[in-house]
Amino acid sequence: MPEVRGPAPRMVIRGGMVVDATGWRRADVVVVDGVVVSLDDAVAPPPGSTVLDAGGCLVAPGLVDLHTHLRDPGDEQAETIESGTRAAALGGYTAVVAMPNTDPPLDSAPAVRAVLDRAATALVQVAVAGAITVGRAGARLAPMAEMAALGVRLFTDDGTGVQSPAVMRRAMEYGRGLGVTLAQHCEDADLVGDGVMHEGVWSSRLGLAGRPAAAEEVMVARDLALAGLTGVRLHLLHLSTAGSVALVAAAKSRGAAVTAESTPHHFTLTDAEVATFDPVFKVNPPLRGRSDVDAVVRGLADGTIDAIATDHAPHRADRKELPFDEAPAGMVGLETAFALALTELDAGWATGEGSGRAGRTPEERERDLISRILALMSWQPAVIAGLDPDHGGGHGGPIAPGAQANLCVVDPGARWTVDRAALASRSGNTPFAGRALRGRVRHTIVRGEPVVRDGEATR
Repeated sequence: MPEVRGPAPRMVIRGGMVVDATGWRRADVVVVDGVVVSLDDAVAPPPGSTVLDAGGCLVAPGLVDLHTHLRDPGDEQAETIESGTRAAALGGYTAVVAMPNTDPPLDSAPAVRAVLDRAATALVQVAVAGAITVGRAGARLAPMAEMAALGVRLFTDDGTGVQSPAVMRRAMEYGRGLGVTLAQHCEDADLVGDGVMHEGVWSSRLGLAGRPAAAEEVMVARDLALAGLTGVRLHLLHLSTAGSVALVAAAKSRGAAVTAESTPHHFTLTDAEVATFDPVFKVNPPLRGRSDVDAVVRGLADGTIDAIATDHAPHRADRKELPFDEAPAGMVGLETAFALALTELDAGWATGEGSGRAGRTPEERERDLISRILALMSWQPAVIAGLDPDHGGGHGGPIAPGAQANLCVVDPGARWTVDRAALASRSGNTPFAGRALRGRVRHTIVRGEPVVRDGEATR
């Protein structure tokens, strides 16, 4: 049993299987002053060490969410940086990207700086996405260079897409020069109209105005063309339709610099859920039909879709309890995302189509599944957000000596049931209350500090 020599380690993570982009190996992870210093078998921790039990668990790079609404500033009754990052930590995240559709919006350097200052003591790292246009009004470009100077690497008017192709082209040309990524909420406002759910059989049955899949797809096609024209890096938010997945696949086959994300609710739920008229199922883009859900699952399996992002969107109960057509869109998701992916994609990829799982043993299929999910939720979104080690960040990289200790320890065999009242978010608008899931976070470590220990936040 190796003994750690030199300065006493601040922490030893014992008995786990280490999983990262380089593969799987059984090792104890030793952390000193927030940095991984060694991986060894059966480390004997010196007195005074913090020891985290990882028996039966996976030790992985911390998860990174590309799409979190912290509601701060402007709607702190629904969520705050403190409550939102606690929810993130409990979900295994070590970093989140805060969306700019706050009140006021994050469309200037002072607004971005204020959020970064408030987030300095948060449980996880908060990166900020800046708005593309002033006030997210879609007309005049925001001072992207000033925000980029503060470290902003992703720009979006999320909540609404930039409707004018001319404005989006100018933003892409500006962003290309800054070396940043433009992210788009793809919905054509004219086609969406007053729609409140997916346009299809269920909207007709329920008498609710629909948002057609074409509203998303025409903007995906437009922005792929503009990105090709300008050479900017483009990231497409919360893809939800089969047509969008096909467009991205075709663009990637041509070598386009495009990435895409989808959400747990878009690969687990369909528009049939809206038959209850429960506004908890109202999101934008809306829940789609079964063929769209199946296409998203295939896109996650075959690499067309690069990331699973939560689009964590908390709302106060009094607002979410309005009639369906009046209630705001969105649902919380930070604490359930990993378990939903492990539970639902296990079933969705059971045939092995596009996932490389066919013809393998159950253990090999489980490893393939987990490795793919962690790629989608950790190291690939870290690269998209510019939070990975190659871009000067400390997230998503291999667990190796010298790496910053941003880690999550997850028990893939743990079974649990979602309890709305037990969520850390200030809002309880989850559609998954009562759902049985597998896979739970045991510990989350941020910069070497255990911010979640044995499933409980430490502060």
